[in-house]
Order: sequence, then structure tokens, then C-alpha cells
Amino acid sequence: MNEDIRRRLREAAEAHEPNRARILARVERGVAGPTVRHRTPSIARSWHQAAIVGLVAAATLATGGLAVAAIGGTPSLPAAVPTSSVPSPIVTSTPTPSPRTTRTPTPTATRPAPTTTPRSSRPTPPAVSQLQNGPLWSQGSIDAHSTIYWAQNNLILETTKPLTALTVELRIAQTGDVRQTGNWQTLPSEDFTVTVQESGGALLYRWVLMPGRTVPAGRHEFAAQYNHATGIRKPKRDTYHAYAQSSAGPSTVWGGFTSPR
Repeated sequence: MNEDIRRRLREAAEAHEPNRARILARVERGVAGPTVRHRTPSIARSWHQAAIVGLVAAATLATGGLAVAAIGGTPSLPAAVPTSSVPSPIVTSTPTPSPRTTRTPTPTATRPAPTTTPRSSRPTPPAVSQLQNGPLWSQGSIDAHSTIYWAQNNLILETTKPLTALTVELRIAQTGDVRQTGNWQTLPSEDFTVTVQESGGALLYRWVLMPGRTVPAGRHEFAAQYNHATGIRKPKRDTYHAYAQSSAGPSTVWGGFTSPR
């Protein structure tokens, strides 16, 4: 081919402008067919039409390109035709609800009711006082002449039978500065052994009938004298005991001391 033919082909290719609108209209009419449907085309049909339009556009571009290539020149590419992007369909999967697992409540173990064990019977505490036993009778009191510095505890002991053995104890609680100052009894002093000593937080006065001596039936008295802290002393913790032996057998009496009225 000579230069004149090359020049004419190049000018014809550059002057050629395909009517794109007419081509697209023909394609759409061919796709639509004779029957017009009044419903929205499905996504698959839209994709099909878009593919055909793309092919036609590509064929048009190829025609121009081939013409230019035939004359050995570099073809000028036509402006790109904007194509609407069709979004891919979003498939929403509905989760299948998992079956609920019904838990059977575990039965709670029932604890047996605590067994109430009856308390063992406690021994009955000894009586606060035993003023009379067998042939003996007793009474303890605070002497009416006691003062806020000094006091005397008296024990009256009566017996209906002669006593062949006798021990008398007067216990004066240590309530503060309690110190013995003397003692006495109405029975002969030579018939008894008398002692006074500290014992268990108290002053203990003890009379013991000497062997071979006898206490006659009747009323007898024993007294314990002592100093104490200044004030009115309360004798609620003072006690006495008397142990005797007679023809009726052993006898024991005990008790406390009452304050004078």
C-alpha cells in the first residue's frame, strides 16, 4: 500500500463516529422482545442485558481499533461509556433457632431434721441450808452489837440427845480487812480444840469436841469475832456447818447468817 492509501484510511477511521445511542436502542428492543411485561426485571435478566450492552460496546471499540491498526497508526480510544454497577444480591440467612434444652431441676437432698438428744438430768444442787437433821437444830445470825468496824457471827445449836462427837465450823468470807479478834462458846472451853485459819478466801473458825467428852442435850452457842473494812458488812457469803454423832446416828446441819433487824 502506498502512502496515499494509508492517509485516506486513517482519515476515514478518524472521521468515523458510530451512533452508540442507536445501537443501544436496537439491542434493548431485541432483548425486550415483542411482549412488554409490567414487572420489574429480575436480577438475572438485568445481568444478561448488561452483558449484551457490554459486548456491543466492545465490538464497536474493536471496529475502530481494527481500522486504525490496518493503517499502522495508534488508535485514539473513545471515551469510556459509564456503566451502572449492579449490586450483587445480599442473601440474608435466617438463623434456625436451636432447640432449647430443658433442664430438669436436680432434686435438692433433704437433710434430716436434727435429732434432739434429751439433756442428761443434772444433779440437783444441794440445798442452800439444812437447819435441822435428826436431833440437831440450828440458826445463824449476826450479833446485834456489831459495828461498822467489828462484827460477830453467832450460831445457835440445839440437840434433843447427848452428842458423843461434834465439829462446828464458821466460815467468814474475806470481804476486806477481815481479821479474827476472838471466839467463844457456851460449852466448857476445855472440852474443845479451837482453831482459826485462812482457808479459801475466808476465815475458818473450827471447834472439835475432844474424844471422851459429851455435849449434853440442850441449847448451845458458838461465836466468831473479827474486824473488817469500815462500813456495813454484808454476810451473804458467810456459812456454817455442824457434824454430830448421837445414839440416833450421825446428823449434819448447815446454813448462813441473817443480819439483825
